[in-house]
Amino acid sequence: MNKDRNKTGRTLCAWLLGSAGFMAFAVGAVEKPLTSLKNYQVNTPQMMSSGLPDAAHFETFKSLGVTRVIDLIPGDRNEEQTLVSDLGMDYHNIQVEWENPTVANFVDYVAFMESPAQQGVTLTHCKLNWRGAVFTYLYRVIRLQENEAAARQDMLAIWQPNDTWQHFIEKVKQHYQAESFAG
Repeated sequence: MNKDRNKTGRTLCAWLLGSAGFMAFAVGAVEKPLTSLKNYQVNTPQMMSSGLPDAAHFETFKSLGVTRVIDLIPGDRNEEQTLVSDLGMDYHNIQVEWENPTVANFVDYVAFMESPAQQGVTLTHCKLNWRGAVFTYLYRVIRLQENEAAARQDMLAIWQPNDTWQHFIEKVKQHYQAESFAG
């Protein structure tokens, strides 16, 4: 009887280890297509950011549980909106001008992120994830109240904001500090 129990235990253990190995392989296989994506970063369990994804990247994001996409690129974005919507994800475009990001752009971002209908994992992207890195940094620090140093380190892993974007960061922080004192 003990031999049978040991054999059953070994069989079960081997099956569990094999299953775990397969799952690790499957997750790695799903994420592998993202290695070609410029500046891809997981910011929190519910937030990812990246450079400009292609159709295959969006399919991978869908399989990873992304339910909504925030595109920070200005211009005609109808093609991407159709692609994302056809995959069953919500799409929101915020026209963030490279040389003139505004507090209103970030307020729009916050409103979409905090909309009750908007649950699940969010991908924020732009061309190189420079805009996206700043927006996700600000959201994490201001709205999620995460550690500023950790969020800044993630942003700096993508890029070092130039004067325009550093000024934008300061303006957004001032806006939300003033709002918290007024409320």
